[in-house]
Amino acid sequence: MNDGAFAALPPPPYWAVMFSSRRSDGDAAGYGEAAEHMVALARQQVGFLGVESARDADGFGITVSYWDSEAAIAAWRAHAEHAAVRATGRRDWYTHFQVRVARVERAYGGDAG
Repeated sequence: MNDGAFAALPPPPYWAVMFSSRRSDGDAAGYGEAAEHMVALARQQVGFLGVESARDADGFGITVSYWDSEAAIAAWRAHAEHAAVRATGRRDWYTHFQVRVARVERAYGGDAG
């Protein structure tokens, strides 16, 4: 079962970009709209496989995007609109963030119960 919160991914290997962040207070300068737009734009990029995201009530969140290659990740990082939104995030939306990139070699899971 895929309830929509989990990305439907191909068998490994593939790449994961993990973006962990602590949000500043409020929805300053259109954060929600920008985040939705970035996901929609990422979905249009060559090599994009999927995304999963969660944020707690205290503003800590993790978004993991999945890609078929390091080249696809580099192209997304270089995308002009994505770069502009990242700059806004650093300036206005986050008190701290971390980005980690990893190659996924194994993946497994299933429904509990």
